Amino acid sequence: MVTTNGGPEADSTVGAQPQLNVLAQYVKDLSFENPNAPGSLQQHQQQPAINIQINVNATPLSETDIEVVLKLEGKAELSDTVLFAFDLAYAGVFRIQSIPQESIHPVVMIECPRLLFPFAREIIANSVRNGGFPPLMLDPVDFVGLYRQKLGDLQPQPGQEPPAQQN
Repeated sequence: MVTTNGGPEADSTVGAQPQLNVLAQYVKDLSFENPNAPGSLQQHQQQPAINIQINVNATPLSETDIEVVLKLEGKAELSDTVLFAFDLAYAGVFRIQSIPQESIHPVVMIECPRLLFPFAREIIANSVRNGGFPPLMLDPVDFVGLYRQKLGDLQPQPGQEPPAQQN
């Protein structure tokens, strides 16, 4: 805390511009599988079913630095046959300064993955193309919606009894 002219204590972050800086970006883990090649590379009459899972995890590294990992897992199947599967953990180290405490979690879980996503999307497209398939161009992700969904999963559902409190 800082005291100004003998007045009340002031927070040193008051008045400072909020900052979100990308310090590093990197592939933490990447796996691409083409288990049924070359048979899976033949032209098919129907489109494969493609399922994709997206998760975001954050780990504090210091008071201002946070590692955010965007995890993308996907699989393309046709008639119960796996054409390809991928697993990417793409990470970034972000420095967050002068952001109010109540806003840090949404910034980390929405804005940071939003900055990482285009790079992860390109890595997946290239991996799928290098596996012999047309590039998989993932649709943009609504990270606000994902964040709200995760928060909703943590809240008690209507009709559920809250845990009993012990006295």
